[in-house]
Amino acid sequence: MADPENTQLNRRSYTREDFLDIAKSCRTWSLWGDDDELGAANYVTGSTVVRGAACVRRGAVFSLALPLDRGGPQTGLGSRVNSQHLMLRLPTDPYLEGRTERFTDDAVYLPLQAATQWDALCHMFYDGMTYNGRGSDSVNSSGAVYNSITNIKDRAVGRGVLLDLPRAKGRRWLEPGEAIQAEDLRDCAERQGVDFGEGDFLLIRTGHLARRREEGAWGDFAGGPAPGVAVSAAVLACERHVVGVASDTWGLEVMPGEVSDFVMPVHYTLLVNAGVYIGEMWDVEALALDCAIDGVYEFFLSAPPLTITGAVASPLNPLAIK
Repeated sequence: MADPENTQLNRRSYTREDFLDIAKSCRTWSLWGDDDELGAANYVTGSTVVRGAACVRRGAVFSLALPLDRGGPQTGLGSRVNSQHLMLRLPTDPYLEGRTERFTDDAVYLPLQAATQWDALCHMFYDGMTYNGRGSDSVNSSGAVYNSITNIKDRAVGRGVLLDLPRAKGRRWLEPGEAIQAEDLRDCAERQGVDFGEGDFLLIRTGHLARRREEGAWGDFAGGPAPGVAVSAAVLACERHVVGVASDTWGLEVMPGEVSDFVMPVHYTLLVNAGVYIGEMWDVEALALDCAIDGVYEFFLSAPPLTITGAVASPLNPLAIK
């Protein structure tokens, strides 16, 4: 039911019981077998990849990744810090004196969810369970035994669709706490002359990242109130059989959430129940501007994770090609 106090932010409120019924209606456990670890990545087929490749018309390439450096959005919340890049060998190292040929080497300490990334299906557990009924023992101190993000190393490719919510509403950005409902997605797609469906990757622009850039500081970008996907929009994404949903905010979903006593209900709906992948902190600004100019909001998307064995998330450099 609608919350009258939050009408201007387009929010709704749900009891925990009502929400759990909604989320479980999206459940795909055992749909592809009891041993399945791919979830919605099963929707990626040769045909969906070919459909995505057909979107390449100009050869324009857009990187959707934030820089991995010490100036990133993390503040140490939940042990997440920004990438720490270190040089192991420099061409000016004294021990190389007198050598004609010199080399450089470097290393990085990188929490895998520090910047632009995919969440694996096992990123969230509820009541001791994650996607396809796997228990808490499916992730241990060595990493994910099941449902690792590396499972989509050859599946995170196909047709991408960008829905630019603020531009569709004639605004620069959405407000923190503003919810994107199912009808907002449908209306935006209609205004842009595009649609999304089975095997697609849905990208959602809120303008939250652009706002922080204009303000000149990250502030509480990583962990604070944010516009984002509401429960109804998550259900629509499940009904349309998309592979993944990504956005320009730190957690994809609207913060605070619409279920007062439930942490991250959209994560529970998409990851745990539907096996739909979540992308966070994707920089879609340059792509969105190009889409607004040429009126084309579909593209070929290549966004494979790093092949870190057992990883429950992965940084990446998604490429949108038009």
